[in-house]
Amino acid sequence: MKIRDQELIVYRNFEESDAKILHDMTRLMEHDLQRSQDREEMAGVFYNCIYCLLELAGNYGFYGNLWHCFLTNLLVNNENSYSKACEVRGKVEGTINRAVLHDIVIFKELFDFDFSNIVKELDIDGFDLITDYESNDSESKVYNSRIRERICHLAVKFAKDHTPEEMKETLTDFYKDYGVGKFGLHKAFRVEHDESGVRIVPIPRIAHVRLEDLVGYEIPKRKLIENTEAFVSGKRANNCLLFGDAGTGKSSSIKAIANEYYEKGLRIIEIYKHQFKDLNDVISQIKNRNYKFIIYMDDLSFEDFEIEYKYLKAVIEGGLERKPDNVLIYATSNRRHLIREKFSDKDEGRDNLHAGDTVQEKLSLAARFGVTIYFAAPDKKEFQNIVRVLAERHHVTMPEEELLLEAGRWELAHGGLSGRCARQFVDYLLGR
Repeated sequence: MKIRDQELIVYRNFEESDAKILHDMTRLMEHDLQRSQDREEMAGVFYNCIYCLLELAGNYGFYGNLWHCFLTNLLVNNENSYSKACEVRGKVEGTINRAVLHDIVIFKELFDFDFSNIVKELDIDGFDLITDYESNDSESKVYNSRIRERICHLAVKFAKDHTPEEMKETLTDFYKDYGVGKFGLHKAFRVEHDESGVRIVPIPRIAHVRLEDLVGYEIPKRKLIENTEAFVSGKRANNCLLFGDAGTGKSSSIKAIANEYYEKGLRIIEIYKHQFKDLNDVISQIKNRNYKFIIYMDDLSFEDFEIEYKYLKAVIEGGLERKPDNVLIYATSNRRHLIREKFSDKDEGRDNLHAGDTVQEKLSLAARFGVTIYFAAPDKKEFQNIVRVLAERHHVTMPEEELLLEAGRWELAHGGLSGRCARQFVDYLLGR
């Protein structure tokens, strides 16, 4: 008995649970039910597959034909030599296309298979649950709605393709437009370290901040945009340090950049200073991909006794291995020079043979960021303008004089003049 999933060449390595569903379904397709003495067992296999596909819909938010969504999810997540070559770039030349077409012929058969005879022979009840499934908004723990919609729409396109060649072209176009695997589907990631090593894990949902949502700070935003646009365009760009007062929009600007340039292949990986020892492993996993990666370090600063910054110095600039062209480091900090500085650092001449070395060591990390952008706290007039704009955007109905009076009282009791304080005040009004 020939099981088609075992004949795949390029699209082979799937997650264990996915591989089992695929194998069980292909077994059902190839099984000779007319002569079979184990129909009860095969019916159990079929019901288990239905259960697994319903669980898949609950975890991923899929709807419509769940079998088609399952197969589509396999294709868009399988990182192989072909899919990684096509991500962001599109069609490639070479013999690999013949191997991929061989696999797509099999997937086309799986897409077009008519299960009605199997359902009748095994007397299956409930198969229609997975052929026209309706999801609800609360479903999907893995994908956000944007990713789910792309996969469900692609499944419909595959079903409409008449030939394996058309299906292959549709898949290749998807790789070009959105990429493949976790880096293709998601825009933001975190780093985890477990017994298997360093893993880059997707963050399914990040704040949908846009640059235009940040009121004011036009010069800092323009500097950040210019550097980022050069980077995603393949031009020379610099590591970037955003420093200044608390609550002025430094972190929000980075999130906005991630949202703004996702469609151009930009991805962002958040890493904390206790993970700096994993930086080389992280870079090794992303350096040969076709995306542009920003390694993001929020609220970066060091005390005298913290030495993690030495890892960062070597990675940014100074190690033997050159930092890949598709990787930049963006950091935010309340400190201009990142490391705590004291007046006593300049007075070490009495105890230190080379008095300036301590100062130079503390400045050396910040100097590795080619672009530094200052975010200053707003003055009273700027603060009031931020409040006014945010209130208007959220349709807060209050006389302007009363609005600004209450905003002044709020900032006196809640951390002073800052964009964050203005947003918190407007949230308070909306909640009230």
